Amino acid sequence: MNKKEGSSNRSGSRPNSSRPSSNKPKPAMAKRAQGPKKVKPTSDSVAPKRTPKPAKSVANNTPKPLKSDDIRLNKYISNSGMCSRRDADIYIQSGNVKVNGQVVTEMGYKVKPGEVVNFDGALVTPERKEYIVLNKPKNFTTSSEDDADHRNVMELVRGATKASIQPIGRMDKNTTGLLVFTNDTDMIRKFSLPNQKSAKIYQVTLDKNLKFEDLEKISGGVTLDGHKLYVDEISYIENEPKTEIGIKLRTSNVKVVRSIFESFSYNVLKVDRVSFSGLTKKNLPRGNWRFLTEQEIINLKNV
Repeated sequence: MNKKEGSSNRSGSRPNSSRPSSNKPKPAMAKRAQGPKKVKPTSDSVAPKRTPKPAKSVANNTPKPLKSDDIRLNKYISNSGMCSRRDADIYIQSGNVKVNGQVVTEMGYKVKPGEVVNFDGALVTPERKEYIVLNKPKNFTTSSEDDADHRNVMELVRGATKASIQPIGRMDKNTTGLLVFTNDTDMIRKFSLPNQKSAKIYQVTLDKNLKFEDLEKISGGVTLDGHKLYVDEISYIENEPKTEIGIKLRTSNVKVVRSIFESFSYNVLKVDRVSFSGLTKKNLPRGNWRFLTEQEIINLKNV
């Protein structure tokens, strides 16, 4: 503390030296004092300088409506659900994208309304692919038939998107759980095939306890209508009655799940799909829906 005070005293002694009339600091301070006076005049001459600024911003905005219908090629491809923008850039650079039959490799190329875009040999539709998962409650069905006892599942996702989505697979009014909606016809077709790679897990409620010998028989596979159906896993639900069964299959057809137990003379009271190709009901209350993440979409396409 004493050293600092001593140094300040030494620096403070200089103005009181033998050259009190030095003019070096005075011009600098005079300039600083005069500076603010120049930027804060009281004259009306300030007004003309400020008025052009709004005019410039308006002028910069005028061309925007003319470009609103154009969209960058990579975004156009990404919106269609083909791939990400980054991957689209790679395809464009490699010459795998055509616009009106002509190869386009120009980065930043903008697609105009009415232009035809082909991506790696496939026609690109401008409608963005949407993917939604719903935790379906009871008394809603995928059937379009009028019935006073049930309502259509489309009511639950109404307003989620303007795209023409539809559910993947069927669910009756007594079936609950995960139901995926999309306008991606390729994905709908993929999950409608009898032989699929992705697994679905169902929790089934029976009218009576499932016998252990029947559980073992089901685990070895079941023949339905002359076709062998393989079961990945089947078990009793832990800490639940023997009427609560967990079964893992590679089919999204809930009707098949019911048929398995009915073939062993059990009545199925309830079926709840708790997992669909890696998707779960975590943080998704009954009757609620959400959009799939980009990673979840990629996973569904790759299974």
